Amino acid sequence: MSTTARILAIMGSGETSPTMVKTHRQLIGRLTQPIAVVLDTPYGFQENAPELALRAVEYFDVSVNTAITPLGLTRMINADPLAVQQGLSALTDADYVFAGPGSPTYALRQWKNTQVSHILHEKLQRGGIVTFASAAALTLGTRTVPVYEIYKCGEEPYWLEGLNLLGEFSIPAVVIPHYNNAEGGHHDTRFCYLGETRLNTLEQQLDEGEYVLGVDEHTGIVIDLNERTAEVVGNGVVTIRVKGNSTTFASGEVLSLEQLQNPTAAPSSTPPPAVVVKEAPEAVATSLVSVAQQRREEFEAALTAGDANGATRAILELENDIKLWSADTLTGSDADSAREVLRSMIVKLGTAATGGLEDPRERVAPYVEALLALRKIVRAEKRFDLSDIVRDALALAYIEVRDTADGVEWLLQVPE
Repeated sequence: MSTTARILAIMGSGETSPTMVKTHRQLIGRLTQPIAVVLDTPYGFQENAPELALRAVEYFDVSVNTAITPLGLTRMINADPLAVQQGLSALTDADYVFAGPGSPTYALRQWKNTQVSHILHEKLQRGGIVTFASAAALTLGTRTVPVYEIYKCGEEPYWLEGLNLLGEFSIPAVVIPHYNNAEGGHHDTRFCYLGETRLNTLEQQLDEGEYVLGVDEHTGIVIDLNERTAEVVGNGVVTIRVKGNSTTFASGEVLSLEQLQNPTAAPSSTPPPAVVVKEAPEAVATSLVSVAQQRREEFEAALTAGDANGATRAILELENDIKLWSADTLTGSDADSAREVLRSMIVKLGTAATGGLEDPRERVAPYVEALLALRKIVRAEKRFDLSDIVRDALALAYIEVRDTADGVEWLLQVPE
């Protein structure tokens, strides 16, 4: 291992999207010659588990500029003992551990009676960075929400025992990622698809002192045990909810560790170390759909301005955006929608190339003005037959000449 940093980073979602690239880079930048691994258990039950592992590898390689290796711990119960031990040994040696989407229930069941929990606790004690997101983030606290069983199967709300990695920081919290989820539209899917009613029920089952630590989508909180601080990163907010009462912290804010350890305590007579509130970072789009819409607007503005290079640039950037977002496990049908936008932009650019982006009136104006100047001369000489010849010639070129009290006007007609 190559670091003495002791950091637990929690991400609400977007862990393999452009929104979290900066955070991953900054965390890995704390390491010298980092050894990074994907703890792949949470999604091990899925048929596309190898594809999800590959997405993570490509994301870290392309976007974070770091090599990362899946541990091969998708299944630990009744698995090959040698493969399990090799995965655990690699987990022990790693100084950057990343885990993300899947099922917290499945992960906890596979990790039970293994060394996974012990290794992670030791890593935060002796040195290492653990970054858990989405489903994996649910396992970090004193308790875990079995979200699939409650939201998908309709079981009554209940808690499972969590890994309690937060216990290494003496933080008595349960972690709820996807805290501001709005996928439900007309029904409440906030709080990792629980909604207010079910979260209230679960909250009543917590012991005195336990509270909810909510992390919005495309948002994270980086808890540094050495510095005794917790910085909010990303696009949303982190929420401390105690018995239904919520306090939020925006991106860029830095909390003291004491605030997380006992959020209801009165301020100490001895002030904690100075906490610097950083400027909130520039917001990054939180979905490929919003990115595609932005590129479409850039493209349309470029076409309107006759800027062929700008329109082409918007197309190329959208193609690159689709590639960057391909690693995000939550993209879903967004990629198809973005490709449709890309296709429509290409078709429009092709049409513009056929007809030209420049104003056709500007291209023909010198010739029309010259002929109209000639027509003005022959009309002054009352040679109306020649004047009519000029007018008729222009009409054949779809240019209408109008004699008005203020002078001669001409219009370029669009042929049908």
